[in-house]
Amino acid sequence: MDENGIKLDIGEVLRYLGVKEDPEGAIARAVQDEAEGLLRAVRPRYVYRLFPVERGQSGVVLQGSGVTLPGSMAGRMLARCGQAALLACTLGAGFEARLRAVQARDMARAVILDACGSALVEAGCDQAEREIASRYPGHYLTDRFSPGYGDLPLEVQNAISTALDAPRRLGVQVTPSLLMNPSKSVTAVIGLADAPQPARIRGCAYCSLAGSCTIREGGKSCAD
Repeated sequence: MDENGIKLDIGEVLRYLGVKEDPEGAIARAVQDEAEGLLRAVRPRYVYRLFPVERGQSGVVLQGSGVTLPGSMAGRMLARCGQAALLACTLGAGFEARLRAVQARDMARAVILDACGSALVEAGCDQAEREIASRYPGHYLTDRFSPGYGDLPLEVQNAISTALDAPRRLGVQVTPSLLMNPSKSVTAVIGLADAPQPARIRGCAYCSLAGSCTIREGGKSCAD
């Protein structure tokens, strides 16, 4: 755990690696060593903004953001929300440089580092979510969901990035193929409501990567 309370979940890293069994704990120890070094060297950075929610003909409109969220998932998740937060989080170019250096020396270690990076950017999103909850007490947050998940198209990443001024504030760009650069970067939406939200989106049924997910191949899911 770093000084900001961000903790890298070793079990999550092992799931990213597709590790089914580790009877002697050798892989877990290697992950722990890599995670500790990564936490000392790289810190997730994030920005978020809240916008009023409005229902439009093309989807959920976040007023003043230029963002419209099409599809049934966004409509369901934000149905009872008066506001929604747009979030962008990244490990930045520092992680990319660290990964390239490790790849040049030890590919097995680089695979572990890459998985640690995936877990760490999600931990940064979790930290942002806790900050939003603490800044807006009395509100209930929905599950966090991102472009490419369910029926929310990846194209929305461009609008979210622009709304958050992510290129200037975080150094994050959306590539022509709709990927994030640096690669360990995430955009997401979190709804805020006045009552607990029953709608949930955990599980493979909502994920656009379900057909090629290495975690599922290991008999598990992100929701486990």
